[in-house]
Amino acid sequence: MDLDRLSGLLEAIRGGEVSVEEGLQRLRDLPYEDLGFARVDNHRVLRQGQPEVIYGEGKTPEQICRIFSVLIEKNARALATRITPEAAEEIQIQMTGLKYDPVSRLLWYPSQLPRTSTLPEENYAVVLSAGTSDMRVAEEAAQTLDYYGATVKRIYDVGVAGIHRLLDHRDSLFHAKVIISVAGMEGALTSVVSGLVSCPVIGVPTSVGYGASFEGLAALLTMLNSCASGVAVVNIDNGFGAAVLAYKILHQLSEEVV
Repeated sequence: MDLDRLSGLLEAIRGGEVSVEEGLQRLRDLPYEDLGFARVDNHRVLRQGQPEVIYGEGKTPEQICRIFSVLIEKNARALATRITPEAAEEIQIQMTGLKYDPVSRLLWYPSQLPRTSTLPEENYAVVLSAGTSDMRVAEEAAQTLDYYGATVKRIYDVGVAGIHRLLDHRDSLFHAKVIISVAGMEGALTSVVSGLVSCPVIGVPTSVGYGASFEGLAALLTMLNSCASGVAVVNIDNGFGAAVLAYKILHQLSEEVV
């Protein structure tokens, strides 16, 4: 239950439209709802500004459906990450109104997201990918920001093997409020970008690469040892985590403007 819905409920109780007993019943599960296999954190949206997000790996389609139902009831929207195509197909048989993207492996409700964010469009994020092979992680980040209502510019396949491709987009880079740089192999793109811009840069190492890339460890270490200062780095393949951090930066900027 977000702040608007909670405020509406309290106003309805004060105005006599909802009884105290009914109000208490609606608030009973506000902190969390125990489903036996999961405790859904209904209070997270009040603490952090966004509802809990479902991590799909290791959960059955039935479990995901039940968690989705709780989140949708309380927040009128829900997001799940790392959903396989097979699980998504089964979930969408049991529930309607969901949308799935097989590249990002995100599943969300409602299928058509209304733009409810108060973030000004000029406060946009850029999501970069070094190569096309990094797109699944880049899209996890970009679509998560889409879900949160942020303005996102996607610039893909601009790795250091052809750095001129990146420089063709320098105006978008120079005016961005935050940049998510997604790269596998040696992960050099993130350090290069951070040396060009004044905004925060979030590095996302990916598991893309040949043997000695060690499934993303090489890119992770490169980003952590960036010569350009002030780079934040999330875990390997964690596009979702990068998007959450980027959204918090954008949200903080919008509050400062107000």
